[in-house]
Amino acid sequence: MFRATAARPVRPRLRLRLRLRWSRLTAILASSLLLAGSLLTSSPTAVAAPTGVLDLTCVPPSSGVSTYSPPLTNTPQMVAATISFQLGPCTSRETPQVTSGTATLNSAPRTRSCADLLGSASRTLVINWNTGETSTLALNVSTSVVGAVLESVLTGTVSSGRFQGDTVAMDQTGPATSVLTCTAGLGTVASIYSVVTLEITSL
Repeated sequence: MFRATAARPVRPRLRLRLRLRWSRLTAILASSLLLAGSLLTSSPTAVAAPTGVLDLTCVPPSSGVSTYSPPLTNTPQMVAATISFQLGPCTSRETPQVTSGTATLNSAPRTRSCADLLGSASRTLVINWNTGETSTLALNVSTSVVGAVLESVLTGTVSSGRFQGDTVAMDQTGPATSVLTCTAGLGTVASIYSVVTLEITSL
């Protein structure tokens, strides 16, 4: 009888204490998880990625002109191609004296059509800087029509000369009208003018 009557007032108190302790433990655990999450998301070192240093940039009116002789048609034929670049103004962190450059790429006659203007290719380009130095660029070229714009994206590295070992990002944009009419069999492509942006970046 003593055990039965003594247990009645104790049992509800134990339950109440256990509930209070459990509530406090849950609150502490939730707060800890929120704090840990905020530290992970706010820490700049957790998401920071290494970035390169821009060694040189050339902006419009930098330009490139591609000429084709005879003009390209939608029927393959023997055609010679020349691409000439006029780069400037250019700004260089590494070599402030570099302010402009030129490059010419001559391609011997081979079977070409205007459809060859689109797609991917590789290209080696030698830039002659105003300082008398040169940079040889090994590039991958991807050309496509975006709306009414013909865009060529060139990426690669400087294989030798000034800025050797740096990465290269070059963008050419021009009107796509003549290319579209040529691929439709309604015209030819004698030349293409494009605006150029060039960035050379060290890792």
